[in-house]
Amino acid sequence: MPRVKRGVTSHKRHKKVLERAKGMRGARSRIYGPAHEAVMHALAYAYRDRRNRKRDMRKLWIMRINAASRLYGLSYSKFVHGLALANITVNRKMLADMAVYNGAAFGEIAKKAAAALQK
Repeated sequence: MPRVKRGVTSHKRHKKVLERAKGMRGARSRIYGPAHEAVMHALAYAYRDRRNRKRDMRKLWIMRINAASRLYGLSYSKFVHGLALANITVNRKMLADMAVYNGAAFGEIAKKAAAALQK
């Protein structure tokens, strides 16, 4: 069986890791061992936080909707319940956007939700 020299393969693998570690401080950007560990952790955190970002954005939208709906005398939960009763289907992202950039439109929706709660 012929001998296999693995220098090219490992050099390519090391180069790939060091390329990803650019911008890190100290040995993490220059030495393969620390760079590999740092890159593996960074990839794991990136994977995890792509999911966490979705949760965080939803929390932010809910906070904004709650703050805006309280200007019209409704808590967040009552506001959302009023929307359901009034058959208004607008997602939280759009509601939060309206609350920040178009208060008049949000006010109209809030009034309709409050009216639906009164019935």
